Amino acid sequence: MRFAVVVFPGTWSDHDCQFVLRNVLGQEADLVWHRESDLSSYDCVVLPGGFSYGDYLRCGAIARFSPVMNAVVEHANAGKPVIGICNGFQILCESGLLPGVLRPNDSLQFRCEDTFLRIENVSSPFTHGLDEGRVITIPISHGEGSYYAADTTLDELEAKGRVAFRYCDGAGNPTPKSNPNGSVRNIAGIVNERGNVLGMMPHPERASERLMGGTDGQLIWRRVIEAGVTTVAG
Repeated sequence: MRFAVVVFPGTWSDHDCQFVLRNVLGQEADLVWHRESDLSSYDCVVLPGGFSYGDYLRCGAIARFSPVMNAVVEHANAGKPVIGICNGFQILCESGLLPGVLRPNDSLQFRCEDTFLRIENVSSPFTHGLDEGRVITIPISHGEGSYYAADTTLDELEAKGRVAFRYCDGAGNPTPKSNPNGSVRNIAGIVNERGNVLGMMPHPERASERLMGGTDGQLIWRRVIEAGVTTVAG
């Protein structure tokens, strides 16, 4: 597959994502500057982590207006997979591709640590074929990763199975202690209604090599690759 890794001013996980996709997983992966306006030649778009535009105003609030985001929206509307990681998740929420917002961590501290995630949704291009309830280990690295949405939105996400990952303990229990940032209902990642857009705060690219401490992040990347997804049925 051919991946577009979008680069905004201030992005810093772009090369990490490209390295994993190219060197670990053997895929085509290009760094695409945010002023580009055509993503039609790519199968999957990655919005990586970082501090786009220095996180001024709100995280992702300025990046949402970059020219490339029109192409990202077109890509998503065509049913092609989009994954936003950390700052990418924030940008997806700011752009309206995903509901809710990411607020400052309840500790008001930048948190960089491994987290346990329970897989909740196994029907998206990013999780198909995995076992529901499986616990994986993926690191976080953020200061504003507390997911929040209105109760009506949260209830809809739950009812439609759109919660992709939930922070949990090693046994799979979503406890307050296992929640690193105060996200409502321990939500770590969600998908859009169609299932082809995933936003998650943890960094799968940082858990894709044993040298880096684990390979659970590969599970997410390989789902898209092995499915050979170019479109998702509506």
